[in-house]
Amino acid sequence: MNEVQNDRDTNCPFCTLSSDAIIVENDLAFAINDRYPVTSGHMLVIPKRHAADYFDLTPDELDACNSLLRKVKNDIQTTDSSVTGFNIGVNIGRSAGQTIFHCHLHLIPRRDGDTEKPRGGVRGVIPGRQRY
Repeated sequence: MNEVQNDRDTNCPFCTLSSDAIIVENDLAFAINDRYPVTSGHMLVIPKRHAADYFDLTPDELDACNSLLRKVKNDIQTTDSSVTGFNIGVNIGRSAGQTIFHCHLHLIPRRDGDTEKPRGGVRGVIPGRQRY
């Protein structure tokens, strides 16, 4: 059984993450590079409290995560002029692809031409449903 102390789970990779991996943080959340990036610059924004998914976050945690999403997005655009768009994604539950059950938000930088037909964006999580 997982041991949870002070809203941290000792078996969770995000709760036990080395502080060296943190790119930026605020009081309630932090951002790291995704270990399996979809594109260059793919980041994760993660609440510090161990919460299973997005809908378990408090309003203050949501604000903290949104603040970091904006900061990281601006930092990426400042340092990489090839970025022309972003996808923000959250997997909630096993059937939606969640593999680590500590809420985390994906910020995925996009570039013109990185996929042949980007229209529909996140709708592509269901094959054949991206185009409309």
